[in-house]
Amino acid sequence: MKRPTVEVADILRAQGRRFCEQHRTWLSFQQLKVIRAITGCRTAALGGHIDVCTGCGYEAGMSYNSCRNRHCPKCQAQARQRWLEAREQELLETSYFHVVFTLPHQLNDLAAKNPRVLYNLLFAASAATLREVAADPKHLGARIGFLSILHTWGQNLRHHPHIHCVIPAGGLAPDHSHWIRPRYPFFLPVKVLSRVFRGKFLAGLRKAFRQDLLRFPGELRQLAEEKRFAAFLRTLYRTDWVVYAKPAFGGPAQVLRYLGRYTHRVAISNHRLVAFDGEKVTFRWKDYAHGNKQRKMTLSVEEFLRRFLTHVLPRGFVRIRHFGFLANSQRGRLVSLSQRLLGSTPAARPDGNRRSECMRLLCPRCRATMTVSRRVSAAELWAEYNVRCSFFDTS
Repeated sequence: MKRPTVEVADILRAQGRRFCEQHRTWLSFQQLKVIRAITGCRTAALGGHIDVCTGCGYEAGMSYNSCRNRHCPKCQAQARQRWLEAREQELLETSYFHVVFTLPHQLNDLAAKNPRVLYNLLFAASAATLREVAADPKHLGARIGFLSILHTWGQNLRHHPHIHCVIPAGGLAPDHSHWIRPRYPFFLPVKVLSRVFRGKFLAGLRKAFRQDLLRFPGELRQLAEEKRFAAFLRTLYRTDWVVYAKPAFGGPAQVLRYLGRYTHRVAISNHRLVAFDGEKVTFRWKDYAHGNKQRKMTLSVEEFLRRFLTHVLPRGFVRIRHFGFLANSQRGRLVSLSQRLLGSTPAARPDGNRRSECMRLLCPRCRATMTVSRRVSAAELWAEYNVRCSFFDTS
């Protein structure tokens, strides 16, 4: 893939310090940590390593280390590949559905100030909705399994929390005796999912308010009053909540490719950046409201970084979760049962001591595997730089 013209790291190196000085009052420790990680990614600040070929002995030059931060646009390829390889054992010989649960825009500000509470609630409400509606004999009457992936952004980088759910077509019968296939082209009725999701989320939000788990800073301060908060919830009950479902999109091979597009995304990829002149950033975005047209948007550096950092998740927050028979506590037993009922066999488990082909670095001369022969710390690189500077110092 062609190297992008501009990277998020370039913008942060140019204007990150000034942005931090101007907005230190609201920047969290996690956001500052992300800025530091992306700024230093693949530079001498993080140290480096030297690779050598296991075949011909060819030694490559110094390669700087990656930051491996989950918000870094350059550090997700290997994490994505490892995750996808682990999922191969759980694939079922059936088609899959994609269902998206979206929070109304009226909740965006509250979610931005209470990300851990509302994002956890978004996971819980959407998962409970799918399990409950699927268990109803009127709709499916089965125990389903699915994985959920949190995205907090829209194409224009604005706050837009939503959950992507990828679900095998059907589920286990209550007595686990057979596999039940869906009767709807969109797996489950979307209008029913929307109403149940709305009820469960708002019930959870009311409970969080009563337990004093929510913060109401700035313009949200008025919602701290019980009557105003109750009135706010009533307006949300009168709103139609968006649940979107796609028809079945293929079997195991297709679902892995599909998941790769969603699992380890960050708010914006470097390849969407078009230009940066020191003060303004231009990037491509897809306008879903107008026929998915490709457009360009130009923002000030300050606004671009503000939007980008809005999507930094709380420390330790898990953004990919498994539910139903794919939950960690039941996956081993029930996935095997589902595979037997569907007449499929699990994929061969990849060798844990061997990296996948796409993750291996190959020798440019003989195409054998390159391996790390020496690791160099940032302090060693800095010392070497000082030595070189003193050598050329003629004063």
